Amino acid sequence: MNPLVIIVEDEKTIRRFIRVALETQQYKCLEAEDGMTALSLAASYKPDVMVLDLGLPDMDGLEVIKRLRAWSNIPILVVSARGHEREKVEALDLGADDYLTKPFSISELLARIRVIFRHHLHEQCENSDNPSWNVGLLQINYEKRLVTLSGEEVHLTPTEYKLLTLLSSHHGKVLTHRYLVQGIWGEVTADDTQSLRVCMGNLRRKLEENPAQPKFIITEVGVGYRMVDEL
Repeated sequence: MNPLVIIVEDEKTIRRFIRVALETQQYKCLEAEDGMTALSLAASYKPDVMVLDLGLPDMDGLEVIKRLRAWSNIPILVVSARGHEREKVEALDLGADDYLTKPFSISELLARIRVIFRHHLHEQCENSDNPSWNVGLLQINYEKRLVTLSGEEVHLTPTEYKLLTLLSSHHGKVLTHRYLVQGIWGEVTADDTQSLRVCMGNLRRKLEENPAQPKFIITEVGVGYRMVDEL
């Protein structure tokens, strides 16, 4: 069955442009020009992903995310002209899966949607008790709490291991600084954010061939970090 996408965009030309691009890749599409229609369609049709603009006529797209996350884990790709880091962080913290800033290329849009699908397929595998995950020569065995690189064990501190597993279990998705700090330390302070950067630096020195140009864990400047899902 072809994946179903809800395109939530108040500008008709952009909405149709996205729809045509997706339908050429065999996606099925529904369109919504406002937030209430989007929520109604999501409840009725249970789509595989929602492509969501933030600037809607009846409610802010951030409110759509908040309401949708109250009852659904439908993947959400935010597509917005708002490029400020604050809006990106807020959308991701509310539960969006990824954020694409306008203007964007169709190839990038399609790539982001593919990543979202791979991420949710991975989550389904985890729910089936999949004990490990790998990307390139990096392998993480969650059951044994064992990390190997090129077949050699990598010795991590408990905090480094927790950071790595948080990122890998959401590979392909940007995790905000706040999300990571809460996942590791349980609360957010300025000192914890600095501790996160220190921990990330140590982790990269153990995993990356060149920590200054990481290939496994990518920095999303001002927002957080993303674990790649393929090399």
